[in-house]
Amino acid sequence: MPTLGWGMIALLLFLSWGVCALRAGGRFKERIPASVPNMKLLQVASPMLYLLEEIRWIERIPAIFYRIQRAMQVLYGSQVSALYSTLFMAEILNYAFFMLIFACLLPMLTDGGLAGFGVGLMLAVLLPLAQLKELDKRVKNREHEILLELPEFLNQMILLVDAGETVQRALTLCVDRKRSQTSHPLYKELIQMIHEWSGGYSFQQSFEQFSKRCALQEVSIFTTTIMLNYRRGGGEFVVALRDLSRILWEKRKAVSRVRGEEASSKLVFPMVVVFFLLLVLVCTPIFMMMSA
Repeated sequence: MPTLGWGMIALLLFLSWGVCALRAGGRFKERIPASVPNMKLLQVASPMLYLLEEIRWIERIPAIFYRIQRAMQVLYGSQVSALYSTLFMAEILNYAFFMLIFACLLPMLTDGGLAGFGVGLMLAVLLPLAQLKELDKRVKNREHEILLELPEFLNQMILLVDAGETVQRALTLCVDRKRSQTSHPLYKELIQMIHEWSGGYSFQQSFEQFSKRCALQEVSIFTTTIMLNYRRGGGEFVVALRDLSRILWEKRKAVSRVRGEEASSKLVFPMVVVFFLLLVLVCTPIFMMMSA
């Protein structure tokens, strides 16, 4: 295709994006927050938000919406999950759209062939997929951090309850010792739980909300065990917590093994590259001597 043809396609794509921006106007201005973690294109989100609203994307592709919403609910809470899901979808659409424009401009900068367009088109597909994969990775990392810390937190609770403290008092003391780790997902949710029952929620309601926010089976088992046994107190409660502790330590070992395997797999590629470099360095003088 001639260079002028690629330029016309890029111009049409940009004009269509501009039309969406004009139609959006200031409709979404109040809905877009000043900043959202890991989203960099909020200032230009309006055109894609307009497009998503027009095509009714939640009704047409509900599987993708609910997958993104679940991740947003786990990471940022249920109150903003729907908004953040739409903003995230607008973000990846903007990435794809800009990459399509770049795919049309790339042949103009090269020989005008399809190879440059193919590279840009591949980026337009792979970049949104990478964004989705990164979102899943953040959710997985959060779950792993909670699973790694929960057994240790439970052991501290067992020691305090066994020493005669009430469950509420033991929870508060364990959280107070970790006040410096407010960025840790487990302690962040525990601090919010304590604030809720201090502000008027019942202990049971606060615990249920804590379990929902964590969205982990192990946390659900933890909360259920405490809610079923804390009124009894005494030896039975401590025995139940110790049984749960053994289960959670096994989960922690499994997560540690998975993380170790992931870390070792990441080292494979650099090791292969180093091996080939060494092979080239060793073999090049030999071939040079043979050719001489």
